[in-house]
Amino acid sequence: MKKIYHLKTCSTNQRILKEVNPGSDVEMQNIKEQNIEPEVLDFLKEKVGSYEALFSKKAMKYRQMGLHEKELTEDDYRQLMLKEYTFLKRPFMINGDEVFIGNAKKTVEAAVASFQS
Repeated sequence: MKKIYHLKTCSTNQRILKEVNPGSDVEMQNIKEQNIEPEVLDFLKEKVGSYEALFSKKAMKYRQMGLHEKELTEDDYRQLMLKEYTFLKRPFMINGDEVFIGNAKKTVEAAVASFQS
């Protein structure tokens, strides 16, 4: 599977997509219009080791909902991401068995190398 989950209105996501320059064989999904599927979230969790690693604590709703004051479980993280796209670190890029999560420079460089090979 070659797929990128992104937020169309995010300038950082748009910059990363230009760098990655995905081919026509890569499926694109705007997570605001269609949130990530539970099976894909579970697949990503298996790849990175936890739901917390996929969760964005920078999301405005994280503080607004008082989540920063709670001890969240793995199931909490999963349920929150499935309910609200803003809690997903983004973009999520899948190229076969390789996954790239977030916008860290090394992550983007690795995704560029993977998608352009």
